[in-house]
Amino acid sequence: MLASRSPQRRAILTQLGIPFEACPADVEELTDGDPEQVAVENARRKALALAARRPDATVLGVDTIVVLGDGIHGKPSDADAARATLAALAGRDHVVVSGLCAVRPGAADTPLTAVAHTLVRFRDVDARTLDWYVETGEWRERAGGYAIQGKGAALVAGIDGDYLNVVGLPVAALLELLPEILHARS
Repeated sequence: MLASRSPQRRAILTQLGIPFEACPADVEELTDGDPEQVAVENARRKALALAARRPDATVLGVDTIVVLGDGIHGKPSDADAARATLAALAGRDHVVVSGLCAVRPGAADTPLTAVAHTLVRFRDVDARTLDWYVETGEWRERAGGYAIQGKGAALVAGIDGDYLNVVGLPVAALLELLPEILHARS
């Protein structure tokens, strides 16, 4: 069970051939604090909420945030917030942090957690390019306001780490957490 409505996470699991059912867990998410703790706690909240409804299933919760300096950049609330976030990231390095939490059947009291980090370098982008990207609408429902796998690739100069973490699901961390997931049958 994937406690997410993210089409990117669904696509990654599908690409790997991992059978799953997506069932969003609408929970109150933290937005401030230590970035690793925020990401893991949000993932934990999602996983435990769904595990309470599906105690027979292995449940995965994931939360991805963008960290610039000491600030956490989640999903922008509107186009102005997206533009401000992207302008802050322009020409700078930031870190994409994903928290993962897995709950195995009957083990809600012992959730498994992991954290992944990817360094992303943004290009220097001018106002015209920022306007172009914001107008695409691709920033909606995206941590940091961009999608590296889409038009947002035009904003990125390079990365150091797991590309799929930036997309929304760090596969290496997932497979460390639940190595048996590759061999699951639907």
